[in-house]
Amino acid sequence: MRVAAFSDIHGNIRAFDACLADLREQGGADTIVGAGDYCMDGPAPAAVLERLADVGALCVRGNTDRYISDVAALTDDEEDGHLAWQRRALGETWVAWLRELPASLTFGSGHDALLVVHANPKTDDEHIWPDADDAFLERVTAGVQERTIAFGHLHLPYVRAWRDRLFVNVASAGLPKDGDARAGYAILTQRSGGWQVKHRRVAFDVDRVIDDIEKSGMPDREKRVRVLRRHRYKSIDERIP
Repeated sequence: MRVAAFSDIHGNIRAFDACLADLREQGGADTIVGAGDYCMDGPAPAAVLERLADVGALCVRGNTDRYISDVAALTDDEEDGHLAWQRRALGETWVAWLRELPASLTFGSGHDALLVVHANPKTDDEHIWPDADDAFLERVTAGVQERTIAFGHLHLPYVRAWRDRLFVNVASAGLPKDGDARAGYAILTQRSGGWQVKHRRVAFDVDRVIDDIEKSGMPDREKRVRVLRRHRYKSIDERIP
């Protein structure tokens, strides 16, 4: 089984399409899976969801997908801001689609299966950092039988072997934040006794995405452009040189 995993597209259809083109060049996959955060922050949320549907992707819900679809939990300020813009751009049908997404998907069976979540197996909003300590990893994997766990949320690609488990951060297919301006995704291939991981980095036209943002009418456009251009977390300068 060969699974292509995309996460944190964040409304960037140009980057996602570039990744899909690269996947075709890599020989495709048996299954395309989305690991959440498809819309928020980007100028083309509906186009991203339409493309996911076009390629038959199986998807889990991310934290920003939950924010967009959980209308009852919004404050007045959120209702008037970016969440409201995203909701209008998507329309009721896609908002409902986000609401119904599962928190996880499993491929294969037993210990050798692949578990796909957004952030970690317990929550959709708590990062698994590459240097997470044993206590944290024990907590987020308690009761989880699958030994290979793929996720996003933290926009940093990495693979970490820990005890009998493999953690695979598939990074961001739309909003890279590790200092590399290219979008990222991962191809996982099931082998005897485990999963082989290949990370892919794919260039996309950043200037055209910025033009899309500026023409979109979304709130805080200057902030969205700064984050895209910086392509790096401010908080990791000392952790990742």
